[in-house]
Amino acid sequence: MSSILIKNVRILDPANRRDEIGEIGIKDGRFVLPQDIDADAEVIDGSGVTASPGLIDLHVHLRDPGQTEKEDIITGCRAAAAGGVTQLLAMPNTVPSVDSPETVRYIIEKAKNADAKVHVVGAITKGLKGHEATDIRALVEAGISALSDDGVPVLDTSIMVEAMKTASQPDIRIPVTAHCEDPYLAGGKVNEGEISRTLGVKGMPAAAEDAGTARELALAEAYHVPIHICHVSTCTSAAMIRDAKKRGVAVTAETAPHYLMLTEQELLKRDADYRMNPPLRTERDRLAMIEALRDGTIDCIATDHAPHTPEQKADFVSAPNGSIGMETSFAAAYTVLVKGGVMSEAELIRKMSVNPAAILHTYGGTLTIGEQADLMLYQQEDWTVDPEKLHGKSKNTPFKGLTLSAKVKLTIYHGRIVYRDI
Repeated sequence: MSSILIKNVRILDPANRRDEIGEIGIKDGRFVLPQDIDADAEVIDGSGVTASPGLIDLHVHLRDPGQTEKEDIITGCRAAAAGGVTQLLAMPNTVPSVDSPETVRYIIEKAKNADAKVHVVGAITKGLKGHEATDIRALVEAGISALSDDGVPVLDTSIMVEAMKTASQPDIRIPVTAHCEDPYLAGGKVNEGEISRTLGVKGMPAAAEDAGTARELALAEAYHVPIHICHVSTCTSAAMIRDAKKRGVAVTAETAPHYLMLTEQELLKRDADYRMNPPLRTERDRLAMIEALRDGTIDCIATDHAPHTPEQKADFVSAPNGSIGMETSFAAAYTVLVKGGVMSEAELIRKMSVNPAAILHTYGGTLTIGEQADLMLYQQEDWTVDPEKLHGKSKNTPFKGLTLSAKVKLTIYHGRIVYRDI
């Protein structure tokens, strides 16, 4: 494995409180002191560029196995690399779902040659049906890193409780991530309100998410076990998480870049690329997500990267929910939060690298000597999102045509350059 020396680069390493111009050495897949680099190392001039730990995305759909016309493990990780993402958490709603050791092993084996680390999420219930528990310990032995039924809530509350208890055992200790939704209130296509009425489309009330969030928080508090709340999108859910944290509940949470930048007004275009679940909400909800990130209520930013083909997204009403996001996540978050004056670049890296590493109990989030060499180089640069230039199979981005204010220039995964635009 070749050595790399990055010179004259701004080093932004929040975990070590570093923000300085210097050099970064990489050898045998790990960070080393610059003076320990071989004489024949590749030298990269980092002038005007910032180096930070590689990003960690806690919510990604790779569609593999079973729906590889949308994405697969290799192409999904290629898209990740183009967005500075070096580790990702792959959701279990594949075909078949990740409810058996065989499927876990398939994903891990295929991901060995990918451009990012794939952490596998095991299903809590068989077939994600919400009624029959999987063999969690067998899934753990096969190599899962987290538990979730992903796009649907676990209907049987007792199964959810047992999963949370099992996952928190000292010999397992993996996060349980929850899609919070009351299925009896859900089922709409867009946020319920003025826009849904204008469109004449069935709406999905914010109360559906809020009721689901309330249940998971109640379980975490009652049984003294951790929970991670996925893709928070409503001001009420954020307020409940904020209150629960004040009471000492072991809860962490994520939101997605599209909830920070976009609102339900986009749906007036009748373009299914703006349809996802949870749906785009109101301006009040958007501002609440930004504040919840700023004050620490929401711990991290994840994408809910959900690829679909153009044919599947062609009809506004019948199209499946979901949008892609890994290639645009840092740029979109930077545009809203850093350029918008909400937080510093260091704090943004915490939300997208340091905190996700802690939640997932994985390496990363740092440029510490001796650690695995995962990093991204980025610079402040305006660029317009062109779906046809993105690296994944699917192009259903809600950021198409928007100008973003930061650009990933280089991504290194385990000491190997996996994306270069410099």
